[in-house]
Amino acid sequence: MEYNIGDIVKTKKQHPCGSKEWEITRIGVDFKLKCCGCGHVVMLPREKALKIIVKKL
Repeated sequence: MEYNIGDIVKTKKQHPCGSKEWEITRIGVDFKLKCCGCGHVVMLPREKALKIIVKKL
């Protein structure tokens, strides 16, 4: 699946704040995701990010 900056994606597991929705803020070797619930930012390797993303909203 093709992902772009600004896309909202849903993940398998929820963040401790209760949200499963994340905004993509950087794409490359790493994905930078921002939680739509609390605003927490995480960076994940591309392989792991593609594995946890369920669908694009």
